[in-house]
Amino acid sequence: MALVRGSSAVAKLLLLGVGTAFGVAALSVGYLPIHAQSTVSSSPLLHTSTGTWSVTWSDEFNGANGSAPDPSRWAVVTGGNGWGNKELEYYTQRLENVQIEDGNLVITALQENYTGPDSVTRNFTSARMQTKGKFDQTYGRFEARIKIPYGQGIWPAFWLLGSDMDQSHWPGAGEIDIMENIGREPSAVHGTIHGPGYSGDKGIGAPYALPSARFADDYHLYAVEWEPNQIRFYVDDHLYETRTPADLPQGTKWVYDHPFYILLNCAVGGGWPGNPDATSTFPQKMLVDYVRVYKREN
Repeated sequence: MALVRGSSAVAKLLLLGVGTAFGVAALSVGYLPIHAQSTVSSSPLLHTSTGTWSVTWSDEFNGANGSAPDPSRWAVVTGGNGWGNKELEYYTQRLENVQIEDGNLVITALQENYTGPDSVTRNFTSARMQTKGKFDQTYGRFEARIKIPYGQGIWPAFWLLGSDMDQSHWPGAGEIDIMENIGREPSAVHGTIHGPGYSGDKGIGAPYALPSARFADDYHLYAVEWEPNQIRFYVDDHLYETRTPADLPQGTKWVYDHPFYILLNCAVGGGWPGNPDATSTFPQKMLVDYVRVYKREN
C-alpha cells in the first residue's frame, strides 16, 4: 500500500504440533530480537521449489474470541488523516474494528460516523496494524493466508516498510507490497515495490489474476521471497513476478538491503481504488489466518 497513490484449523494444528516437537511451543517466538537474523535453530522447516526455510516469527491468531491482537507482536495504528492516499476511513483500535475470532485476525471496515480523539470525523472506520518496533527482518520469506473483503472502494493490503522510516522517510526507506486488492478488480491482486524515484503510481509491480471467481470467495496464500538483489512474488505458491535492480529506472537506488517490518490494513477509499459507491456494502471483513516469516536454510 503505497503511502501516496485445506482446512485452516487442521493446518495450524499440524504446524503447531511440529513446533512443539522441535521445542518451539505454538511457534510463539515473541522473545526473538527485533532484528531476527538469529532464530531458534530447531524451528519448523518449510520446503519450497526455491529451497528450505525456517520460521523466525509468526502469529497464528489463536487467541480467545473477542480479544485484541497480541500487543507483543503488533501495534494498532490509529488516525484519520488520509494516510497520503486520500483514504476515507478512521483507523481505530476498537474491537469493533480489529479482534481475534475463530483463529483469525478480523479487520472490519464499518460505515459509521466516527470522531477520533484528535477531533477528526470520518464516515468509515477500519484498522491498521504493524510490527514496527516489535519485529523486523532483512531478507526471507514473508507470507500470510488471507480472505480479503470486496466492493468498490475497499482496499486490503499486506505489506512491508523499511524499518529506517523515521530516518530515511518514504519512499527512501522502501516499501514492498506483498498483496493489494482494489475492489473494482475482484479477481486481481497486485505486488509492487516502491523506492526513491519509483514510488506512488510509478511503483514497479504486476497483477496476478484468477482465471475465474474472485479473491474474496476464499482464503489465498500471499508471499514474497526476498533475497539480496531479488524479490519474488507469489499467490498460492504460483510465482508471478520477480524484481531485481535491473528493473529500476536509470539512476535510482535499490533500497531492499536492510530490515523491514510488516503491516496489515483494510483502507476505505483513496486515490487508487476510488471511493465507495451505491454498490458498496458494509461491514466488510478481512480475515487473516496467519502471518509467518522465515529465513533461508539452504
